[in-house]
Amino acid sequence: MNESQKNSPKKERRKRLLIRGFLMMVVLLSVFFYYYDESGLSLSNTSDNEVEYFDIEEDTERIEKGIHLRTGFVDAVGMQEVINNCTNCHSAKLVTQNRMSKEGWIATIRWMQKTQNLWDLGDNESIIVDYLAEHYGPINKGRREGLKNIDWYTLK
Repeated sequence: MNESQKNSPKKERRKRLLIRGFLMMVVLLSVFFYYYDESGLSLSNTSDNEVEYFDIEEDTERIEKGIHLRTGFVDAVGMQEVINNCTNCHSAKLVTQNRMSKEGWIATIRWMQKTQNLWDLGDNESIIVDYLAEHYGPINKGRREGLKNIDWYTLK
């Protein structure tokens, strides 16, 4: 058996895999272009008579019940500055899970500037710190939150 005959099954297998991959790519591209509109907006899966457009960018900046949906931040003065300066480097969740006083937030900012290459926040620093201290400040709650809206009854 010569060398070309030994490699023949490998070459055939490779050829079949390439053909399958090409066919899968053709199918995926045809599905993509079927559901893609030239305006750049996505199409929902609706009938031919009704086409429903939705704008992805508008949806990411939506606010419901006072909460910015994409980040989870409270909608208030300073929110946009926090989004612009904090979520470039880390998740909004990292901000919302912390509870610090103004001094704590300033110390954290100084630490990030010293060790994490955070830029100078300039005039935005006081806006950011005020927002964070007001909405993500410490909560004195003890072991657990007090019970609310409880209908107490007397034991017999």
